[in-house]
Amino acid sequence: MAATRYRRFLKLCEEWPRDESKKGRDLGTFLRQRVALAFREGENTQISDPEKCDQMYESLVRINNNYYKEKFPRVKDTSFTGVTVEECRLLLSTGSMQQMDEEKKGLWKTLMQRFSSKPPEEGAEKHTEK
Repeated sequence: MAATRYRRFLKLCEEWPRDESKKGRDLGTFLRQRVALAFREGENTQISDPEKCDQMYESLVRINNNYYKEKFPRVKDTSFTGVTVEECRLLLSTGSMQQMDEEKKGLWKTLMQRFSSKPPEEGAEKHTEK
């Protein structure tokens, strides 16, 4: 039975789409890594809890087949913020996340300079002459 479970998970991994815009954070990539860890010995892997393994598989299949999206259709394709699915996908892409990280560093650097205990630069000091 372990061989059958292994082949089913492999088939699921093949069907699961990869999102190239989320390198290193993609659910499909994470799933493939977890399957590789869980089935280190391939078809010869001994499964300690077959029922739990089958439940996980069935849950992942439902997610992959959009079972819940079809069972509970949304009236609008936006969230409470008004952001559409495509805008959300764009915001969560690796490129956008890196850009936001750089902007955060810029803000952090600005705040550190503003509130640091260092004396102001020499050119900025006011000299009073008597």
